[in-house]
Amino acid sequence: MIQENKTSLIHLICGSTGAGKTTYARELANDISGVIFSIDEWMVSLFGEDAPKDLSPTWFVPRVSRCENQMWAMALQLGRLGIPSILDLGFQRREHRQRYASLARSSQLSAKLHFLDIAASERWERVQSRNEKQGDTFHMKITRNMFDYIETIWEPPSEDEFQSISAVD
Repeated sequence: MIQENKTSLIHLICGSTGAGKTTYARELANDISGVIFSIDEWMVSLFGEDAPKDLSPTWFVPRVSRCENQMWAMALQLGRLGIPSILDLGFQRREHRQRYASLARSSQLSAKLHFLDIAASERWERVQSRNEKQGDTFHMKITRNMFDYIETIWEPPSEDEFQSISAVD
């Protein structure tokens, strides 16, 4: 069971594709009575029917950005009410994690980084299984090319980064 003392935390769920971020976020939300903001769920719900067959960064990056901006606005409102938010945004890049930790601090909220460190081979097996079963955490089929691309941009957090983001005053 995941325990947390501060209720106004912004939880950053970090891991590469197939690490189990959404499953973890759901468990955390149940344990701390928090609200999840999952980029995959939002993107599929809001834009899935309109998505071109061949997704390109020029199509999805601005949509991801708009979703994240609205998610942050809602997380900020919840934080001011003492309700924790769980941001299931992947946080594959250091800059992305640092930006949200800084936003939290500038809003007088604490951030906590949750890092799911799973080997790439196991994550790929999970992705294949999820693609096949299409269970409750399935949002879209992840191809090997998509998985491999994310691996090229994935920046696991360092111990220093982990400590700096998760420092509780």
